[in-house]
Amino acid sequence: MMKPNSALTRAALLVLVILGLAGCENMDEMQQRMVSGGAIGVATGAVGTVITGGCIACGMAIGGVVGTAGGFIIDELDHTTRSSSSAPPVQTSSNNVPQGYPAGGSYGSQ
Repeated sequence: MMKPNSALTRAALLVLVILGLAGCENMDEMQQRMVSGGAIGVATGAVGTVITGGCIACGMAIGGVVGTAGGFIIDELDHTTRSSSSAPPVQTSSNNVPQGYPAGGSYGSQ
């Protein structure tokens, strides 16, 4: 039985990692959250099934699906929160004082 060349294996792994990271370059925020959620889910599923003694591949698959869905849900909640909490900008006069307030800075004393 031949033992694989460890230097060749490391080089191939390095190339795969570089290609994988290069593929993430043009992702939007939602895609990045889904991928990172999926990766976290896969790792969590693997560790969880190793600890409990279950099917590692099954745990990784379930964790990946749950993590990807979680990333999507987090993105949707973030967009909903941003759009509902956006207050209109305060209009200021030419001397940067909000409209409706005296220019001297004596807002409470009259």
